[in-house]
Amino acid sequence: MAEPLRLRATSASAGIAAGTAYVAEEPAASPATAVHADSGYPLLSAAIETAVEELHRLAQGVDADSQDIIDFQIEVLRDPTMAEATRERIDAGENVVFAWVGTLDGYVNELEQAEEEEMRARAVDILDVKHRVLAALTGKAAADFPRGSVYVGDNMEPSRFLAHDWSAGGAIALFGGSVAGHVAMLARARSVPMVVRAGRFMVAEGDHVRVDGDAGTVVVGNGRQSSHPAPLSAPVLTRGRNGPAPEVERTADGVPIRLSINVNDPAELETLDPATIAGVGLMRSEFAVRSAADAANEEKQLGIYRRVLEWAGDRPVTIRMLDIGGDKPLPGLDDMPPSLPGDLRGIRLLLARPEIARVQARALLRAAPCGRLNVMLPMVSFPSEVDAMRRIFEEEAAQLAHRRQPHLMPPIGMMVEVPAAALMLDTFETSDFFSFGTNDLIHYLSATARDGSGLEADGDNATPAVLRLIGQASKLAGHKPTSICGDMAGDPRCLPALLAAGLRHFSVAPTRLPAIRSALIGLNADGTKAAGE
Repeated sequence: MAEPLRLRATSASAGIAAGTAYVAEEPAASPATAVHADSGYPLLSAAIETAVEELHRLAQGVDADSQDIIDFQIEVLRDPTMAEATRERIDAGENVVFAWVGTLDGYVNELEQAEEEEMRARAVDILDVKHRVLAALTGKAAADFPRGSVYVGDNMEPSRFLAHDWSAGGAIALFGGSVAGHVAMLARARSVPMVVRAGRFMVAEGDHVRVDGDAGTVVVGNGRQSSHPAPLSAPVLTRGRNGPAPEVERTADGVPIRLSINVNDPAELETLDPATIAGVGLMRSEFAVRSAADAANEEKQLGIYRRVLEWAGDRPVTIRMLDIGGDKPLPGLDDMPPSLPGDLRGIRLLLARPEIARVQARALLRAAPCGRLNVMLPMVSFPSEVDAMRRIFEEEAAQLAHRRQPHLMPPIGMMVEVPAAALMLDTFETSDFFSFGTNDLIHYLSATARDGSGLEADGDNATPAVLRLIGQASKLAGHKPTSICGDMAGDPRCLPALLAAGLRHFSVAPTRLPAIRSALIGLNADGTKAAGE
């Protein structure tokens, strides 16, 4: 039986309590309601009024201290400068959700940079206001957690504390937090055991957790711990993680081959055993981040990415940033200004709408300590695009370091699916790795559509050209890690040519693993048939 995990923290409220863990960062199971751009400022005004009404209801019957906290949040919501700043962003072409998030995040950043701890602690109140209005915009309020459980998370909003029934006991254990925060004050007033600054630790929903607010400790009963915990006292800014090589397949002549899987949503992993694969070679984040509201929700994205990384353990996970735009619209993000063409997609859209990229970058940076994360950029055409996205990651990492939030800078690579990029792969000096996306490569090489218009590519006829291009591009990649993750990777007919091109890492749909494993047995590393086949 595993030894319990014992952690040092800072006491915020005295007392001892134990219960099952409620992990606040778990993502919602269903997509958020789409918020359309033409709703604009009137929808935001209505959402603010809804938030004010909810706070008034929450204030009924509370004590004087709680009333002061609620009054402060109502005052923030009534602040005309905040509403005007948001309106200016909407008028400039931002989606209403991102306009609100961007405005409030600006206030949060200012508070978090204050010298006084009490001022820094007020940032959580602004986050509380931000989340309450977002819930009104999307129609998805934060769910309460079970009575008597131990709340575990980065932080806790004051209104969430006030809305919870503490009569059955319970406790609070925060990775971050402050003894000067409103939640700590409320916990002391209601004798709810609470610790803060515990640092990031691994805990699963339902784990037994004991919080000792007297000694300032947390004990997780099952002994699970992140292999790279990142305490708040020492934010991490290193480039990626090195771990032991995962199990590999082998060709008939003994050359190791890595077989990873492609996934769209963490739920797909529930029936899979990570011990049977080399890792996740492609997670298409746009299938898990299903609306503009989701794309603006850093905490939800963090929960999604952490879930995949924790499932994979020591095996690498490559998460592709949102490949949206063009024929892959994100519901609720239909407010592209006239200066931006409707066929913008992938990295071009992310750079044209940096508010989307910055939220995802922060979530990925914060998730990276939980596993072996690689970040892949979609639809890259030119080296300058990789450089621009890397700058966004570096800027967001600097902000996280200033706020003393745990994070890691992961390797950042690119999907090779644009012929111009494939032909010039040796010029992408700042890309840490490459992965061939053959689905789009086929369409761009054969000048055909993928939208059901009747002009779809004839895959068999286009295959020779794609294989030749991959062979040439693989030589240009030099010694950088190179893989293939499109449908072609899971086609045994293409395997000899892909092996001959030098590819040694294939990421395929889980259902294609048996066919590729079977084909590898009969092939040498140069793609020729093994003797006796």
